[in-house]
Amino acid sequence: MNSITTAGEKKLVLVTGRANMELAEQVAECLGTELLPTDVYNFANGEIYVRFSESVRGTDVFVMQSHCSPINDWLMEQLLMVDALKRASAKRITVIAPFFPYARQDKKHRGREPISARLVADMYKTAGADRIITVDLHTAQIQGFFDGPVDHLVALPILADYVKENHPGELAVVSPDAGRIKVAENWSASLGGVPLAFIHKTRDISRPNSTKANRVVGEVEGRTAVLVDDMIDTGGTIVQAADACMEAGATGVVIVSTHAVFSGPAVERLRDSVAKEVIVTNTLPLSEDMKFDKLTVLSIAPLLARAVHEVFEDGSVTSLFNL
Repeated sequence: MNSITTAGEKKLVLVTGRANMELAEQVAECLGTELLPTDVYNFANGEIYVRFSESVRGTDVFVMQSHCSPINDWLMEQLLMVDALKRASAKRITVIAPFFPYARQDKKHRGREPISARLVADMYKTAGADRIITVDLHTAQIQGFFDGPVDHLVALPILADYVKENHPGELAVVSPDAGRIKVAENWSASLGGVPLAFIHKTRDISRPNSTKANRVVGEVEGRTAVLVDDMIDTGGTIVQAADACMEAGATGVVIVSTHAVFSGPAVERLRDSVAKEVIVTNTLPLSEDMKFDKLTVLSIAPLLARAVHEVFEDGSVTSLFNL
């Protein structure tokens, strides 16, 4: 079975690109359906070919793709899938992008720079997407880049429940920079109103992935510091923040992040860091060489499946991410 039919013959179809088949299969299992069979392959010159093996005419289609490396290939693949669905007369097309591509490029820091996240949103719309479902955007303003509904889900309940269950005792929520304070406030409330702190850091905007953690602003002494961020790329910022927390008197550090990008030296840095556990979700696939002893990966599939169900049934998605 690869579709769900309501009494009014309304049909839900779930399709996926090749970037994170495991997550897509988990979402399909949660929904009680199967992924639509799809022919996807690359020509010798790198061009991508897409064709769906069954009719999607009049269906409500959800197109999943995780945007890991090589991000441009996976983005192009998803755009081609959306275009194919539009031309095959799908009734409504919803893009599921758990990790929104180019989300860090959401504004201009200097002259003559693109706003790449806006361009990606425009490409989704042009390809034929009617709606976007995503998880923990780098900044909330990206919702306004897409001319249509955007369901911005948050992984906080999944992550916070795990932290509460596995790290009892005195906690302090620490934001790795001042710009993530609002997220850290939500974390503090979810953990029962624990103290809040942030890392004062400086960034060289002319050098990507280059920051320096200066000091902890707030009280972490005698507590386990829960360092929270939306993504871990090379791991430099979060590892420096963990060191700063320990220097400020924290009894331990737990690193929590939704998106495990894990570029370059990230795995080695996290494995050798002072953190006693690194907690992430599976919005992005992790190969075996990216896993290490103190890494915990939680599944985002139940949250995505509930969002898909609410959208399909014209229900309320807001209840899934209200804090």
